[in-house]
Amino acid sequence: MNIDTTFLRQCIAKIERSVEEYEQLEDSVDSVNEIYLEIIVAQFEQVLEQSGKLLRKRLAPFFASNLHVDRLEYKDLFRHAARHGLIEIDVVERWFGYRDFRGATAGKTSERSPVAIFELTPSLIVDARSLAEMIGEDQSD
Repeated sequence: MNIDTTFLRQCIAKIERSVEEYEQLEDSVDSVNEIYLEIIVAQFEQVLEQSGKLLRKRLAPFFASNLHVDRLEYKDLFRHAARHGLIEIDVVERWFGYRDFRGATAGKTSERSPVAIFELTPSLIVDARSLAEMIGEDQSD
């Protein structure tokens, strides 16, 4: 069984492009910088959401029914992925950090939040690519 990771990979490519474009904005107006940061935050959230959805599908064969895996909360998905040898523990902890940070800043209008998410984005991109590769591997063996 193959899981289609196309949309997740597109989300990763979008956030990567946005980061590159943001980094090229040297003397831009603050409002332009803010817009780019907000776009990056939205894409950060989308990568988190898609990663969780696809990981849920990847874990389904390890459970007695889809209902069991559907009831797992976000962090539990990653715990089970580590338990089944799909992801290393240190990577799981980084995913927890992404989720915790985004959860702690969601809905807050602090100027620090988008900048801090921007700073986490390079490692999220690397981890999301690895996750997409693992999820998309042929599981029919």
